[in-house]
Amino acid sequence: MADQLIIGRHPVLEALRAGRPLNRIFLQRHASGDILQEILQLAKERQVPVKQVPAEKLRRMTRATHQGCIALASPVVYLELQQVISYVVEKGETPLFILVEGVTDVRNLGAIARSAHCFGAQALILPGKDTAPINEQAIKASAGALEQLMVARITHTRAAIQELHLNGIQVIASSVKEGCLPRQVDWTQPVALLVGAEDQGLSDAELKLADRVVTIPIQAGFDSLNVSVAAGILLYEAAMQRNQLFSSSK
Repeated sequence: MADQLIIGRHPVLEALRAGRPLNRIFLQRHASGDILQEILQLAKERQVPVKQVPAEKLRRMTRATHQGCIALASPVVYLELQQVISYVVEKGETPLFILVEGVTDVRNLGAIARSAHCFGAQALILPGKDTAPINEQAIKASAGALEQLMVARITHTRAAIQELHLNGIQVIASSVKEGCLPRQVDWTQPVALLVGAEDQGLSDAELKLADRVVTIPIQAGFDSLNVSVAAGILLYEAAMQRNQLFSSSK
């Protein structure tokens, strides 16, 4: 199923005013006008990413009259991070979140969400920029898990980590080297697992923001695991420590 397009300045503006969940807004470069200024302001308030693109990009997206403005609708509702934290805590649950930084492949994003839901995580935290959108392909790759998880959209990872810390939630970063073993982390505490881009992982600056760094041991002579596989392994360890799996197995 193709992404649902919202085409034209007025339809995009009305979608923003109505609070409709949007993945991204594309604006033609050098376009101007009062309506566009209001679109930009509302997009900022709702943390909807806006990308300036050439006219050719918009023409490839649709043959309809677009007025230099197209939005991609989202199949899920995005929440604010504090909303998610408050909801989980008020339910009496221990937060287990996954913060995804720079994952651009929708299939990887879907697979991460699938593991998150299977192993008891309550929410996925996504930066608005440089991250794969939640579209029908991502939903399919997640086997529907993206429709079960809460999804928080954030503007900056650093600010999100600060907010997590203010709420007593540790941030555990996944790295290919120089981290502790997964079993050495206390996953029974409120935790947000931070994973990075498919090709480069997390930067040194991002790793320094975390409370601990964890490394999955793998066979010598090989580079690293796929990000969705690594996320699944670490979330499995969290679920085992929390006795959410096989607690009654013999």
